[in-house]
Amino acid sequence: MATAQAKAQTIEITYREAVREAIRDALKRDDRVFLMGEDVGRYGGCYAVSKGLLAEFGPERIRDTPLSESGFTGAGIGAAMAGMRPIVELMTVNFSLLALDQILNTAATVRHMSGNQFGAPVVIRMATGAGRQLAAQHSHSLEGWYAHIPGIKVLAPATLDDARGMLWTALQDPDPVLIFENVMLYNMTGKLAADAGPVDIDKAVVRRAGKDISLVTYGGSLWKTLQAADALAAEGIDAEVIDLRSLRPLDDATVMASVSKTRRAVIVDEGWRTGSLAAEICTRIVEQAFWELDAPVGRVCSEEVPIPYPRHLEEAAIPQAPKIIAAAKAALGRA
Repeated sequence: MATAQAKAQTIEITYREAVREAIRDALKRDDRVFLMGEDVGRYGGCYAVSKGLLAEFGPERIRDTPLSESGFTGAGIGAAMAGMRPIVELMTVNFSLLALDQILNTAATVRHMSGNQFGAPVVIRMATGAGRQLAAQHSHSLEGWYAHIPGIKVLAPATLDDARGMLWTALQDPDPVLIFENVMLYNMTGKLAADAGPVDIDKAVVRRAGKDISLVTYGGSLWKTLQAADALAAEGIDAEVIDLRSLRPLDDATVMASVSKTRRAVIVDEGWRTGSLAAEICTRIVEQAFWELDAPVGRVCSEEVPIPYPRHLEEAAIPQAPKIIAAAKAALGRA
């Protein structure tokens, strides 16, 4: 009885705190795990995710690095190849491009290049997305670029459970895993099971069941899509919402099952429209479920401009609930 009650207990927590607890848990479980990145130690992390961890675990486990993404990402990859389990924090997805050579040409290829003699079991975390008026060099959603690369996994935790549980599963993976944390989620609060543990990292989840249209999304856009689905429900439109969770590999089976049921789909992706992850998903739907469709697949993506600084322009540049609602109605012929 006591055990059942313990399992039922929940705690009020923010997304930021859920990520911190995931890191803390990993550091306690495995002496090979350490966190490294710019300002992760004394400053407590750019988004306060690692606040307090330096005092708890010391500078050997919580390592402040120079401002050189290529340098410290390469060091983390090397440590992983040598048997450690580093968590590398890149401050924003925009600055991850300075480490792209290390990620693409080393981490993602070393297993192939070494004839399976070496792997690089490194986890690389970074903030992504817009909405905090951080302007064009700190606000883009480039996770779709990384989802293009074979040899890595790409994750986008949108819920507290995933923010808490994906990291530990990722640290067990023999190859590189990139985790993209949307900046607009860090302050999100909710309830999390006190005994929350590892979660699956290669399956999509139906967050809202429906029969009229499939809304496929991930990361920070999930909550806008759920908001849009609630508004559509008030008008008699029953939308199903799929949270991809994993962007590489994509869970085609869950998406196709939903589309085969609803016969219509809209993809919501905070990346730019041209060459987007949304375009890849649309193509897969056409390849695998074309004869199930009753309407063209719609897309709601960011406008093809650098993310503006003024709040009203920033909001106009990225997907919002009204745009999702309009796209869903267009697919249903109710525009």
